[in-house]
Amino acid sequence: MKIALAQQNYVIGDFEGNAAKISAAIAEGRSRGADLVVFSELCVCGYPPQDMLEYRSFVGHCEQTVHRIAQDTRGIAALIGAPSVNPQPEGKDLFNSAYLLHDGQVAAVRHKSLLPNYDVFDEYRYFEPNSDFQTVRIGSRQAAVTICEDIWNVGSNPLYRISPLDHLERFDPGFLINSSASPFDVQKAGERIRLVEDIARRHNLPVFYCNCVGAQTELIFDGGSLVAAPGGFIVDEFAYFTEDLRLYDLDEVATYSGPSMVKERMPEALLYDALVFGLKEYFQKMQLSSAVIGLSGGIDSAVVACLAADALGAPSVHALLLPSPFTSPQSVTDAIELARRLGIRHEVIPISGLYEQAVALMQPYFGKKPFDITEENLQSRLRCLLLMAYANKHGLVLLNSSNKSELATGYGTLYGDLTGGLSVLGDVYKTQVYRLAHWINRQGERIPEAILKKPPSAELRPGQLDSDSLPPYDALDAVLFEHIERRKGRQELVALGYEASLVDRVLHLVSSSEFKRRQAPPVLRVSSKAFGPGRRMPLVARYHLL
Repeated sequence: MKIALAQQNYVIGDFEGNAAKISAAIAEGRSRGADLVVFSELCVCGYPPQDMLEYRSFVGHCEQTVHRIAQDTRGIAALIGAPSVNPQPEGKDLFNSAYLLHDGQVAAVRHKSLLPNYDVFDEYRYFEPNSDFQTVRIGSRQAAVTICEDIWNVGSNPLYRISPLDHLERFDPGFLINSSASPFDVQKAGERIRLVEDIARRHNLPVFYCNCVGAQTELIFDGGSLVAAPGGFIVDEFAYFTEDLRLYDLDEVATYSGPSMVKERMPEALLYDALVFGLKEYFQKMQLSSAVIGLSGGIDSAVVACLAADALGAPSVHALLLPSPFTSPQSVTDAIELARRLGIRHEVIPISGLYEQAVALMQPYFGKKPFDITEENLQSRLRCLLLMAYANKHGLVLLNSSNKSELATGYGTLYGDLTGGLSVLGDVYKTQVYRLAHWINRQGERIPEAILKKPPSAELRPGQLDSDSLPPYDALDAVLFEHIERRKGRQELVALGYEASLVDRVLHLVSSSEFKRRQAPPVLRVSSKAFGPGRRMPLVARYHLL
């Protein structure tokens, strides 16, 4: 028996486009001698469809598309993903389902059992969990069909009370299929490989794990589909961030005994590729073409400019340099040099006159109060005013350059440097930004060395440095990582060895800045806990995580 995995990129709600892509893969599989082509979770409608599932017309289009695709399965079987209607009056109206199509018919339907309801996942909002465990017959073989989370109930503290694999194992299946839509984060690639290895070893089964590729606003899907032999050996690992279709002989997979075909990837390379891919996908799927960046001469906007140039092409990236009275001449020089090296269009628009006029206009209303954060923020907001005017006039999208350290601590200006259509580095800590910059320069100095060596500064007052307002980034990012990604509170952080005064200062900044993050643009998610839909904190609360 020959099994093909189709790692594909879908658009949510593009039923015609998704169906055409699925049918083309079925035709390719047939031409290459496949008996079965496996697709990813909810491939028919795209993942995650969210509240579109609450509309009957959307679900109806899913059903019609499934039956249309079935007509293309003459002489071959395909396993595709789509919602299905729950016939019982009790429970949720839908199942998250895998449809086995064969010879123009729906031969079987199996439902997802474990519905994730944490971080970015909200599946129990829409779907009823499966409780009827059965294998499916494909040709002369029995297959255990699972959907994404169904194989992730592992570890010393499993999330669910049941294990679908334990139930399916009783039917003595010959192989395991997992149709997945598993979002990317920098740690997950390794976790996914270890999971598939462990399942293949523990259940003594060949495993065919098919993940989707693509991005849906914040969520990036990297692909990385896997095939594993019963001994836990990885037979094949798909490339990341690209579509592919590969064919396997089931008997050959069942007898494979190594070596594991796993590719080593540098964290910075993986992170950079993910950000470029997420940025490119956002523009393509939103049918956008060009972007504008506020180029400051600092490290964050420099890295965003490199990412945008690689994702969209240098001619599609515009940069505005908007120096204020406190911008150093070196920052302007560095920003111009960066734009020149990248080949992106740039304009220098000084805002000193505009800033002085705004201060003079407001002086009667400011009274005799001294210069403070009001005047600092005014510069940032004037820059945003001009960036958005330029973006509107030329039909561009403003890319936000704030990093995760700044978002976490509120070190940014609402309606100023927190503005944009997409936050490119909002899930990347400042220390990671520097590592990315060095990786970008690994084969040539795209980012001028002066930018890398310059002490971070917003340059909104004379002699200003980030260290005036924040702890050193090495210490800050270490505490933020433990607090945000690992959910450590004050006592746990102090027990880990961090100074109590540092912990109290950082956690106070995080807790008091939620109102800013709520108004920030969508953030490309590249960690296990990004700001956005995966981290939900109340704006009004009398408990602070201190």
